[in-house]
Amino acid sequence: MAVPKKKVSQSRRNMRRAHHALAPAAYHECPNCGELKRPHRLCGHCGHYDGREVVATTESA
Repeated sequence: MAVPKKKVSQSRRNMRRAHHALAPAAYHECPNCGELKRPHRLCGHCGHYDGREVVATTESA
């Protein structure tokens, strides 16, 4: 079984983990209403996706 010969210092361990942070979530503008939405998702504000209305909302009725 592989066992380390020396203790890995906190500094070295943390430097190795420097790239493990989560990337910020991507948001795009809805082409219909201009609200921010996640890509490849239905717009929660106007109910449009891919240029057509998928869900009827109170604003579009």
